[in-house]
Amino acid sequence: MSLFNELDGATRLLIEADLQPVQGQRFQPTGFPDLGAATYELHDGTRMLLLESPQSVANRLEITAWDEVAEELAAPLRGIPYVKVLRDGEVLTNSLLEAHRLNSPYILEGKDKSFLNALKAELTALSDGPVRLSTLARVLARYDLNCLLHGVFLAKKDLAGGRFRLPRALSGFIEARNVRPATSGGVKNDRVNPGGDTGKGFGNVPFHREEFTAESIVAYFNLDLAQIRGYGLGPEVEALLIAVALWKIQSFLGSGMRLRTACDLRTVATRVTAPAGYALPSLAALTEALPALVAAGRPAFAEPAVTVVSYTR
Repeated sequence: MSLFNELDGATRLLIEADLQPVQGQRFQPTGFPDLGAATYELHDGTRMLLLESPQSVANRLEITAWDEVAEELAAPLRGIPYVKVLRDGEVLTNSLLEAHRLNSPYILEGKDKSFLNALKAELTALSDGPVRLSTLARVLARYDLNCLLHGVFLAKKDLAGGRFRLPRALSGFIEARNVRPATSGGVKNDRVNPGGDTGKGFGNVPFHREEFTAESIVAYFNLDLAQIRGYGLGPEVEALLIAVALWKIQSFLGSGMRLRTACDLRTVATRVTAPAGYALPSLAALTEALPALVAAGRPAFAEPAVTVVSYTR
């Protein structure tokens, strides 16, 4: 595939994107329980902030693959495999939307054991001894290609004692540099009973909020090309995985940057830092290339590509 010829021999594809608030200078970072905003200092005293964690960026990249309105894969990705979960004949969820992908309890813990038994049968050769990445990857490619990019941990004792673990091949995070807090506040007004019981939702409630300003905001993405080649799935599936990963990144940067109400960002510039000289394909070019890549990868997929599981407790 000509889009990826220059990646031959490279072990990582490293991408950076400069971001800015779409209005003003303030932005609201992700917060963590009992921690708040994740601020830290570099060795030279520069104040940094983790605006979006690797876990959150992974979730946001994954959701680009799903068309919520059509309740279907995004058009360029249609045909790649995933597992759909039904309850009482209605769609409940699917492996693309679940936090742990194929390890979702709605897929593995219901009364319908058909998919779990299929996994056991196909992975039985790995039940003893070391786990072979290529065998695990071949099974994952059959049922959910997404797992080969975003990782999976099949934490069930009857699946090789819970040893089937695949790290993320695609990861990312967003950092802000030289940050300063921007503190403000407000009041939730109760125009009927300002002195009412606030514990029940009545009354006026003052609050404070902390946003930040920054010298720069940068999104970082890392695609582990060596891991993808290590799956041993052949050039067609390798090219498809790279294309899907880059399509997700470009989709996220192009339309998924409203991270929170007070954190609405736009992409100013995108660059590849490794391998040197590689030109990142545009979203339009990837969208055009993907249908043919999906078709070329189809022999590695389950037939039909969408595996259906019924969930009842």
